[in-house]
Amino acid sequence: MKKFTWIFLLTMLVVACGKSTDKEQTDSTQTTQDSTQTSSKKRPNIVLIVGDDQGYPYFGFMGADYVQTPNMDALAKSGTLFTDGYVPENHCRPSLQTLMTGTLPVQYAVEVDKLMAKEQGQESYKKLTNQEKRDWMKQYKFHAMKNFMTLPKMLQKEGYVSFQGGKWWEFNYQNGGFTHGMTKGWKKEDEKKKEWFQKFMGGEGTELARATMQPVYDFIDKNNDKPMFIWFAPELPHYPFDAPDKYYNIYKDKTYKGKPMTESAKRYYANCTWFDDGLGELVKYLKEKGEFENTLFIYVNDNGWEQAPNQEFRADSLRWHNGGDKGKLSIYDMSFRTPIIFSWQGKIASGVTKNDLMHSADIPATILDYLGMQVPQGYFGQSYKPVIEGKKSNPRNTIVGNVKQIRWEGDMMGKKVEGYWLRNRQWFFQWNLTTKTQALFDMQKDPNNDNNVAKQNKAVVEECIKKINEWRKQMGSM
Repeated sequence: MKKFTWIFLLTMLVVACGKSTDKEQTDSTQTTQDSTQTSSKKRPNIVLIVGDDQGYPYFGFMGADYVQTPNMDALAKSGTLFTDGYVPENHCRPSLQTLMTGTLPVQYAVEVDKLMAKEQGQESYKKLTNQEKRDWMKQYKFHAMKNFMTLPKMLQKEGYVSFQGGKWWEFNYQNGGFTHGMTKGWKKEDEKKKEWFQKFMGGEGTELARATMQPVYDFIDKNNDKPMFIWFAPELPHYPFDAPDKYYNIYKDKTYKGKPMTESAKRYYANCTWFDDGLGELVKYLKEKGEFENTLFIYVNDNGWEQAPNQEFRADSLRWHNGGDKGKLSIYDMSFRTPIIFSWQGKIASGVTKNDLMHSADIPATILDYLGMQVPQGYFGQSYKPVIEGKKSNPRNTIVGNVKQIRWEGDMMGKKVEGYWLRNRQWFFQWNLTTKTQALFDMQKDPNNDNNVAKQNKAVVEECIKKINEWRKQMGSM
C-alpha cells in the first residue's frame, strides 16, 4: 500500500522566499515586514472554546445552580449569550467539521465524495484489489479536510498563527490548516491496538486540560507578537467521568430538591467543573500575558447530553457512556441545542442574552465578519454580528438538520438511520425515515420533549415535513 499513499496525501506547498543581497533593499524589506507585523497584531486573538458532550442545561448561567461553572458564567456575563444555539448533528465529528468549514455535514460529505470520485478515476486506483480500495477510502476520509479552505487557513492569510488542542478527528492538526497543534496522527499499525480510538479522536490533543495546559501556554508565549487563533476543545466533560477529587468533592454530599444527587450526576457535573477550571486557567494566562483585552472568545458545544440530578446511569453501560436517551445520539432537542457565547471586552456588549435561533455554522462566518473578511461563497453559515450589535433579529426562524445514526442497545456507537429534525420558535419536530416515526414537541410548554403532540397538530407536522423536504432538495439528499 505504500506506493499508493500519494493518492490521498496532498503535496505540501512550499513558498520560496528570495534573498536580497542589496543592503538598502534588505532594510526596506525589513521595515515593511515590521510594519506588517505591527498592523496584523492589531487584529484580535480568537479563542474558540468547544465543550465535549456538554448538555446545554448544565451551566450556572443557564439556570443550573447545582452545577459550579464560575468561569463559564463569567464568560456568558461578559458578552452576548445565545441561549438557543444548535449544532448540525447528534455527535461530535460532523459538528466539529462544520466549525472548521462553515458548511453542513451533508455538504461536507458531498464534497468529499466528489474529491474521492476524481481520484477513483485514476488508473492507479483501478488496479487496487477490493481490500486495498476499502483501505484507500478509509484513509482518504481521515485526510479529506486538507482539501478544504478551513478557518485557520483563511486566518493565516491575514497573518494569524493557529493552535489545535483537544478533540480532533482529522488525523493531525495540519489537516485542519493549523500552524501548531497537539494531535500528531497515528501509524497504520496503531489501528489494531486497544488505544487506537483515543488516537482517532485526538490522541495527544485529548490531554489538554485533562492532563496539561502547557502546550497552549507555550504557543501563546512563542507567538504573542502575532494574532492568534486557538482551538480550545478539551475532552471534557466527555467520558470517562474521572475528575480529580478537588472537583468531585464539590458534589460529593450535594442534594437536589431535598434528595441526594445521584452518583452519575455527581461524576458528570464534576467533569463539567473540570472543563470550566481549564477555561479559567486559559483566561488567567491570557490576562497575565496582556492578551485578554484583545481577544474574541466564542463558546459552543459539539453535541448535547442528558444528565439530570436525579438520573442514575452507572449500572447501564450504554447510558453511562452516552447519557440519557434525549441527549447524545438521539433526535430530541437536547441532542442538538447549545448555548453560544461571543465575548470581546470593549467591543461586544456585556450581559446581553438573546433567544434568536443560531446555527453553529454561523460561528466561523461571524468571526470573519468581525475581522472585516469576506464570508466565502458556499458557506451555509451567516454572520450574526448584526444580531450581536442589535441591528437585526431572528435571521433564522427555522433550523433543519439530519442524523445518520442514533442510540442503539446493540452497539455503543449507535446504528445507521436516515432521520431529520426541525426547530422553529415554537416547535421541535423529529422524523425518523428508517423507523417511520414522527414526534412533535411544543418548546414553549415542553422544552424537555416529554409529550408528543403530533396527532393533535397535523397541520404543523405537514408544514414541518414540507420544510424538511425543501431542505433535502437544497442539500441534494432527495
